[in-house]
Amino acid sequence: MQRIYLDNAATTPLDAEVLEAMMPYLTSHFGNPSSIYSYGRESRLAIENARKSVAKILHAHPAEIFFTSGGTESSNTAITAAVRDLGCKHIITSKIEHHATLHTVEHLYHSGEAALTYVRLLPNGHVDMDDLEKILSSSEEKCLVTLMHANNEIGNILDIHTVGNLCKLYNAIFHSDTVQTVGHFPFDLRNTPVHFITGAGHKFHGPKGVGILYINENVKIKPFINGGSQERNMRAGTENLYGIVGFAKALELATTNYEKESAYIKSLKLYMLEQLKKHIKGVSFNGDPLGNSLYTVLSVSFSKSEKSEMLLFNLDINNICASGGSACTSGADAGSHVIRSINNNPNQVTVRFSFSKENTKEEIDMVVNKLKEII
Repeated sequence: MQRIYLDNAATTPLDAEVLEAMMPYLTSHFGNPSSIYSYGRESRLAIENARKSVAKILHAHPAEIFFTSGGTESSNTAITAAVRDLGCKHIITSKIEHHATLHTVEHLYHSGEAALTYVRLLPNGHVDMDDLEKILSSSEEKCLVTLMHANNEIGNILDIHTVGNLCKLYNAIFHSDTVQTVGHFPFDLRNTPVHFITGAGHKFHGPKGVGILYINENVKIKPFINGGSQERNMRAGTENLYGIVGFAKALELATTNYEKESAYIKSLKLYMLEQLKKHIKGVSFNGDPLGNSLYTVLSVSFSKSEKSEMLLFNLDINNICASGGSACTSGADAGSHVIRSINNNPNQVTVRFSFSKENTKEEIDMVVNKLKEII
């Protein structure tokens, strides 16, 4: 039986055109970008062209784009720098952030470097903006607000302009984990009030192990990784040359095909939502699936029974890939901190289905039929 892959929020298959763009740098163009001879200069040029391309697409300045190993490193760098270099002694975040953010802020809190406050969430998983303003206005210390642009488990989208303007008003630093939205939505960073955003190539058909950190040009921070002058002294270590080339190519393809692909993927999500409602009793959806939400993610809760408790396992046996809340903890399922925070119902089993341009309606029909059988 063919494999049906519906876990695209965890990672996506590498696009053939992206691999093609990367190949020369995996084979003949292998020079170290820091070397001064032509081989090295060729590699350096490839990195700087990739930077220009990424900056242009995101409407940023090339000097604001730094290549990293992915979203986790980017978020760690931004959050730690906000506290250590920018004087933020109070971190405001939410309980449904990715662990790359949560574990970093917890570490800074436990080491006594910053106070930590969690903003209230509305029942649908969106951030309570009134509560955010209340925390900002009553804080005596300079604040770092770190809130993700779109949640990787339930798909809720934050209004980053509203949050950014609040941060401006109260002189706070704003970091947004945009890993689920870079490559999925158009960005105009020149007109977005944010200090740091992040991206990861493998979320939009690029390679794993490469990401970006956008640092607004008015922000001056120290490097998180020391040891060399790469990335304009911001990140030591020989650059992931073919990864960087692949990231830029994947972002370019995603941007070129955005209108068509996003409409198609959204139609798959809505189709699955309708089919599940029609065929499975007691099904419900987490977050705000028909409102301000990712077109790629559908978080579904099924009534708990002996059959549904083994749901992910049974889907896996049937060659269907999905995840229980977040991919980062699937397997030895510790349960999802996101679902616990917004829908702590012990009588439900939650599965996240996430879609890409490579999925089809036929696959969704097969999955819904299989779910009917299992449940």
